[in-house]
Amino acid sequence: MNLLKDEDRKPRLLIALITLCFILSGAQINETGNFSIDDSENGIIPEITQDKSPMPIYGDWETFTKKEGLPSNKVYCVRVDGDRVWAGTSEGLALFENNSWKTYTTEDGLAHNGVLSIDISPVTGDVWIATLSGLNRFSAGKFDTFTQFNSGLANDVVYVVVCQGKNVWVATGGGASVYDTYTKTWEIFTEQNAPMHEPWTYGVTSAGEVVYIAAWGGGVIEYNTKTGKFRDYVDPDGEMELDLFPNDGLVHDITTGVSYANDVLWVGTYFGLSRYDGTRWRGYFDHDSGLVSNFINFLKANGPVVWLCTDKGLGSFNGETWVTYKQKESGNGGTMQIETNGTKKMIETPASIAHNFVLGVDFSEDMVWVATSGGLCRGMKQDPATLMTLRY
Repeated sequence: MNLLKDEDRKPRLLIALITLCFILSGAQINETGNFSIDDSENGIIPEITQDKSPMPIYGDWETFTKKEGLPSNKVYCVRVDGDRVWAGTSEGLALFENNSWKTYTTEDGLAHNGVLSIDISPVTGDVWIATLSGLNRFSAGKFDTFTQFNSGLANDVVYVVVCQGKNVWVATGGGASVYDTYTKTWEIFTEQNAPMHEPWTYGVTSAGEVVYIAAWGGGVIEYNTKTGKFRDYVDPDGEMELDLFPNDGLVHDITTGVSYANDVLWVGTYFGLSRYDGTRWRGYFDHDSGLVSNFINFLKANGPVVWLCTDKGLGSFNGETWVTYKQKESGNGGTMQIETNGTKKMIETPASIAHNFVLGVDFSEDMVWVATSGGLCRGMKQDPATLMTLRY
């Protein structure tokens, strides 16, 4: 199958085709390794100070590929599970444990080798796996498969799975579904019973009793699990080509992901990033902020920092400071750009993420794990001694 190149992607009509095609085929540093930006023009990282809103930075990148034991270099997602790390690839599910990889495929009971999302039940510890042809539960070494024919799954193409207590939420190509693992009952949400433009859902996240669903063409759907009531968030100006009135709501109705942390809802789209604190919306674009690309494949908030997986690199943002990680075009080393209030600093790094097309991210203590189309990457939180040796 001939896939479109990353740089050939265009908005609107080509967006759905591109997504499906890809699926198938100065910085001031404190003693904790966090930094802030000042207006220094020096070529070397300035003296260590404490930022009022610490921003972690990562380096010493290591990449895992087929050579190290992954079933494929095309990694769609990653999920940290204590001392273990799960990775979803185009050729199966991979588990990193005790410094070695183990692969699970359809021969082991996986619904499809294309694994798009993974989550861990906080109640049972079971692993839930979203694939291109159904939903799996991996428990006690055994796979259970849920499809639209044997369960209440809205569609077999499952983009995201999220565990909310005893409930398991999924975003699919035919709507959102929720499975109560106690009562073993399902509920489906589509344009027939929810304020969706159409039933194609791309993401889901939970915030206590509230669930947010990223709906294609329908913005974000808020569902209160206690009251059963909906509320939708859309781009108020209704303009598909540009954000006519800045910060009036979502930057675009075509949403690709949602993540909630620290009382903030982050929304990714193919046209920029939105932030909602419960009162005010704020939009960010690659032409007026430190956002590396408007084309956001996936995002995940970790405390005050949101991580952005784009077609042009990995970004992080805490509401003030942007950090972008990219591989050089030559493939030898990478760059880390730090930006605050329009002040940019570029640092060359000896190692980098494996590919600038990034699809997933997760965290474990002092490490960040990144899923790319060139392998799974692991970055270590940096300390001042290491960073002081790097030049702009």
